[in-house]
Amino acid sequence: MDSNAIEIRGLTKRYKDFALEDLNLDLPYGCVLGLVGENGAGKSTTIRLIMDALERDGGTVSVLGADNRSPDFLRRKEDVGVVLDETFVPEILTARQLGRIMAGTFRSWDQAAYEKWIARLELPEGKKFKEYSRGMTMKLGIAAALSHNAKLLLLDEATGGLDPMVREELLEVFADFAAQDGHAVLLSSHIVSDLERICDYIAFLHRGRLVLCEEKDVLLDTFGILKCSREQLKNIPQEAVHGKRIGNYGVEALVERAYMPRDAVVDRASLEDIILYLSKEETK
Repeated sequence: MDSNAIEIRGLTKRYKDFALEDLNLDLPYGCVLGLVGENGAGKSTTIRLIMDALERDGGTVSVLGADNRSPDFLRRKEDVGVVLDETFVPEILTARQLGRIMAGTFRSWDQAAYEKWIARLELPEGKKFKEYSRGMTMKLGIAAALSHNAKLLLLDEATGGLDPMVREELLEVFADFAAQDGHAVLLSSHIVSDLERICDYIAFLHRGRLVLCEEKDVLLDTFGILKCSREQLKNIPQEAVHGKRIGNYGVEALVERAYMPRDAVVDRASLEDIILYLSKEETK
């Protein structure tokens, strides 16, 4: 088995007013990759390109060891559980009826697992989809994605609209899923604290360009928050500073720890701090 569940090389998709340019990305088996970026950064486009649901303008995508344009990938699609930001289910269907449709769609459909997830996520089996809230819609998509023995989960803002307790439970579910042999998860989210909690790798997209893709722990070890005066900041190597906020009482800056003087006091930076500062730096 290949070491990566997803391998992307030079992936490009151009629209009239937006372009995803030369994306290179790996998702190793056994890992959760967090895809983060502002609205319109290209997260949903990337997930659709991975599933070959959009025509790309360049590059290659391998999913579970198969080129995603090959006949082999068509056979492997059942091994991919997908939850998109917009879940397309006929409005008149109930969760129970959707399960029957899925049973006729997926050879590996596990009705018992589906019923377990419906109960665990507290979804009403007889309520029509048009009456669902956004949170209920996402939970239904997740229940279906987890019920056909998938090896890879592609989750586009799957925790959006959920209350914190349900989010916490689902994050544990995704982490446990990825920990199984031959499994992996790609999770896009604007809730950066969710990504920090469970992700092994972080990929940061900004305006269609990959700013970084790195192990989360490496990022957290590399960067820190320096609080100092304006005069003290002048003594810090400029290549170490990745954005700053200047206030009435001093400066707060995102810095690389390796460049810091021994006597500098550098606080821990959260993943949200890192993404926020780097996005401002990229916008300049």
